[in-house]
Amino acid sequence: MIIFNTVRYKNLLSTGNTFTEIKLDEYQTTLIVGENGAGKSTILDALCFGLYGKGFRNIKKEQLVNSINSRDMVVEVEFTVGTRHYRVHRGIKPNKFEIYVDNVMMNQDATVRDHQEYLEKNILKMSYRSFTQVAILGSANFVPFMQLRAKERRGLVEDLLDISIFSTMSELLKRRIQNHGIELKDTQHNIEIVEERINGLNTQLSTLNEDRDKKIAKFQDSINESTNHINDLIEQGTANVKEVEEKYKLIPDRDPVKDALRQALEHEKTLMNKKKEVNRELKFYQDNDVCPTCKQDLGEDHKIKHIEERNGKIEELESAIAKIETIIEETNTRISEVQDVQKEIDVIQKKTNLLQSEIVSNQKYIKKLEGEIKDLQQDLTVTSGTQEQIEKEEDNLDRLLAKKEDLSNKGHYHDIARLLLRDQGIKERIIKQYVPIMNKMINKYLAQLEFYVGFELDESFEETIKSRHRDVFKYDNFSQGEKMRIDLSLLFTWRGIARMKNSVNTNLLILDEVFDSSLDSGGTDEFLKLLSTLTEKTNAFIISHKGDVLFDKFENNLRFEKYKNFSRVAE
Repeated sequence: MIIFNTVRYKNLLSTGNTFTEIKLDEYQTTLIVGENGAGKSTILDALCFGLYGKGFRNIKKEQLVNSINSRDMVVEVEFTVGTRHYRVHRGIKPNKFEIYVDNVMMNQDATVRDHQEYLEKNILKMSYRSFTQVAILGSANFVPFMQLRAKERRGLVEDLLDISIFSTMSELLKRRIQNHGIELKDTQHNIEIVEERINGLNTQLSTLNEDRDKKIAKFQDSINESTNHINDLIEQGTANVKEVEEKYKLIPDRDPVKDALRQALEHEKTLMNKKKEVNRELKFYQDNDVCPTCKQDLGEDHKIKHIEERNGKIEELESAIAKIETIIEETNTRISEVQDVQKEIDVIQKKTNLLQSEIVSNQKYIKKLEGEIKDLQQDLTVTSGTQEQIEKEEDNLDRLLAKKEDLSNKGHYHDIARLLLRDQGIKERIIKQYVPIMNKMINKYLAQLEFYVGFELDESFEETIKSRHRDVFKYDNFSQGEKMRIDLSLLFTWRGIARMKNSVNTNLLILDEVFDSSLDSGGTDEFLKLLSTLTEKTNAFIISHKGDVLFDKFENNLRFEKYKNFSRVAE
């Protein structure tokens, strides 16, 4: 419950530069009187401006400043909520808006609008409309509940029942659903982008793998081709070896024939030397008759004998030499044949060596290609980067899909919450429970004000009023006095509902000129009786011109007067 303690103001409308202070919680009933223009109703503007930043009367905020001083308009409202004491300090020229909690000013980093919203929603917990329906009933700029539009009626009742939070939640839910739709759409779009990116990377990876496989296949083809060529070379080399072996079979005497030639040549040389020696001896006997050594005379017979011996020996040597020459010639012929065969063997072996070199070269080429293949199979640097990107994008896709699923679940909850928060949801169920209570309280207060009709609000807050004869009427069918009784009954009903819900419950009740125009003396007496029966803490302020009639009916009286053109509370 909000207990309003004090309101202080200066330079507000006709009030001067000296503070006017009114205690709001001292007396249960206070009568405020004064001449027209004395400033009686200024308390309404002070409270509304102090709490909500605008006056009770329908005038611009700047026009609230006293036109003579034209500056330093200040309003302070003090109240308590539970154990907390609050003071709202607000002014114009200069503009001020400060909230004190237990004499400590609240942080003012927020904007004025945010500051005001915090005051209404978190501290006062009632809007300007609720305050002017529950705490104030005035003749100036006051729109009774029955003259409000259906939407405004519902809004007021929602404030009283403390279910306006559901409307706020509904608005927040609408924005959340809108944002949820955008987020879901963005998430789906991102999923499509990531899926397209993964498909592109997979295509790229497939292309890289195909290129690698093509290279490996090409290398493998070269290896197979080289292997087949090596096999052909080996087969040709094997044939060459067999041919060489066959050739060697043709010259098994290639080494002995050389030795035979050497021996024959040495033997021929020996025979030729012996022939020369015998010819020299033959010539000696043919040319000499005396021995040159011993000087003895050589006999004819001796000479003939030695010449014949020497000629015979020469014939033997020449015969042996002829035989040796035949052998040499035959050996040279054989050697020539052997050499021809050897040349053929050498040609074949040279070809075989070339084949072997080509085999080795092809083997090295194969080994190189196998190394290339192995490098391609093991070196994943080309594809690993792409694979890592794919895995990264797949993880991202998993997160997006999980987010989409979560958003879909949230969307389901949003649908449920939307059903609950619509006007036909939770609020309607609560209102259905309280409408009978409201009608009962309204009719109780109407009876106490001696206005005996059957008043009933439906769940859309449209009224049905039945007289004793069961005739059905609307609010506008009644006189001003009867309408005032309905308005007062609604006022006390709203206060009672607020007390039950502890929503906009307050001690303050201000009625401006209620008795002056609409209520007759009987209605006034009944109202005062009703006011005295209120059990909750209520501090009622009645503003009236009928001071002489009502003076002794109130615990406290305040009289406003004009002094030097400024309003003040008279001594």
